[in-house]
Amino acid sequence: MTDLERITLFDDELESLKLCDLDGLTQEEAGARMGVSRGTVQRLLASARKKTAEALAERKALVFEKTNGKKEE
Repeated sequence: MTDLERITLFDDELESLKLCDLDGLTQEEAGARMGVSRGTVQRLLASARKKTAEALAERKALVFEKTNGKKEE
């Protein structure tokens, strides 16, 4: 996997993707759970979907990273 180009998906992007697309919550409900506005969830979700689609379509690696800059191990 070291040869693959990497795309970083931050934990807040992943959480919004899970809550909305996997758990079926609305953006407003997801925002309430995350403690952020619906607009923030919308922005995070759009970013997460684009990154995920790019990784799948272009065979790139998704790398998960905490929002504060620390990589998940």
